[in-house]
Amino acid sequence: MKRRRMEIVFLFILIASVYMILFTQVSFDVKLFFIGLYILVMFITLFSLMLENRFAHETLLWMYVLLFFPVFGYVFYLFSGQLYLKGYLFRSKRKKDREEWKSLVTRVSSPDLSFLNDHQQSFAAFAKNASETTISTSSKTEVLKNGNETFTEIIRQLKKAEKFIHIEYYIFRSDRLGTEIIDILIEKAKNGVEVLFIFDAAGSLSLSNNEVKRMKNAGIKAYPFSPLKHGFFNQKFNFRNHRKIIIIDGEVGFVGGLNVGEEYLGRNKSIGFWRDTHMVLKGEAVYMLHTVFLLDWEYVSGEDVLQGRPEFKNKVVQGDGAVQVVASGPDTQQGIMSDFYYSLITNATKSIWIASPYFVPNQAIKAAIKHAAIKGIQVRVMVPAVNDGFLTQYGSRSYFGELLQFGVEVYTYKKGFLHQKLIIVDGDMASIGTANMDMRSFHLNFEVNVFLMGSRTIEDLITHYKEDMMDSDKLDPIGYNNRGILERSKESFARLFSNVL
Repeated sequence: MKRRRMEIVFLFILIASVYMILFTQVSFDVKLFFIGLYILVMFITLFSLMLENRFAHETLLWMYVLLFFPVFGYVFYLFSGQLYLKGYLFRSKRKKDREEWKSLVTRVSSPDLSFLNDHQQSFAAFAKNASETTISTSSKTEVLKNGNETFTEIIRQLKKAEKFIHIEYYIFRSDRLGTEIIDILIEKAKNGVEVLFIFDAAGSLSLSNNEVKRMKNAGIKAYPFSPLKHGFFNQKFNFRNHRKIIIIDGEVGFVGGLNVGEEYLGRNKSIGFWRDTHMVLKGEAVYMLHTVFLLDWEYVSGEDVLQGRPEFKNKVVQGDGAVQVVASGPDTQQGIMSDFYYSLITNATKSIWIASPYFVPNQAIKAAIKHAAIKGIQVRVMVPAVNDGFLTQYGSRSYFGELLQFGVEVYTYKKGFLHQKLIIVDGDMASIGTANMDMRSFHLNFEVNVFLMGSRTIEDLITHYKEDMMDSDKLDPIGYNNRGILERSKESFARLFSNVL
């Protein structure tokens, strides 16, 4: 809080100094005072920036921005250059969550992972130590392809709920699909089922206040995550809850890339067909996913709901491989999802297949992909042919050249909008969830992914990926290198914003 106040004070000092120096007729001594004040603020800011120990080129870049763009450079630095350092905004949540995890994960027994092969064992060793969650061998997973499969199963399971429905979404719209689900939630709440509902304040702007009131009047507890009106000056509005979670009776969990809206069923004509992947969880993995939700619920509601819930216990099933639910965001270890992606990629021995709508890898992941390709590992990257924004479209394309140079196969999905976030390694390890391969998912958003090792579910992911390749164009390196100066300029411009995409 003290640091945030100082940043705002510094901003007003800079504005006042520039105004007094350039736009008033005060004496030279007064102007000299404000020049000194401006220099002092800039010195403190630059010194603080240096102490952050970022990469040298990044530090120098922000120094140039601060020095050569008076006031505007400082504003840009506050609202983009500092974003990945703003984890202190959620320090209390992070501390409380870690304490909760320590007491809760003890309920899950340490699994026998001897059935995993060598590179799976290597990744599992990392995963066990890097995350608060544990690896489960008493869980089942099932892939749901696209909106029709996903929402058919979600609605079926919602109608079966007897005890509780806990639901959390980045985007939840008040359209036909959203209203249908809300009607089910209201009916269940009236019949005594506990319904807890979290929606992201920015992502769910199209969720009408009337629908929220209708839910609350029916007994549903509903809270927005990080309300915009409370987060502008402290930048909390930049940190969005990108998670998509449903837990029903502690028996079934849903997680993946699909939000709630008509476009996710391909009914938005301007977007067209929507390609996405969701997942059903049963067993211990539901317990882990449920914990992620309840920790978020405690944060938005102020209620202490984790301890003592009678239904909050392990649901053991006959497992299929090893499963781990991993949450990431400002409330967890910084950059943990990036670390998981990096470990997954570097443990590959045969193949790496990636699908992501927003492909803006950080330096570590980009290097891991290139090194894998150099070693002769088959690397495929699939992105949408047409993205939903100029910066994401051309920011992603700006990385194609260096990947193609090292033999990476790049596919552009042309059937519609590709939104799934998927990594498959060697055909026997995979990640599916909400986290894109970009800086926003790595450092700003609250995300949750499921990592699979030795699961039969991966075979379905492989089958679907191959089907998607049939609906994609493989990028020709020669054709890409011969693109015009206009395309190159768009890519280079978009790449300037890669740290905030």
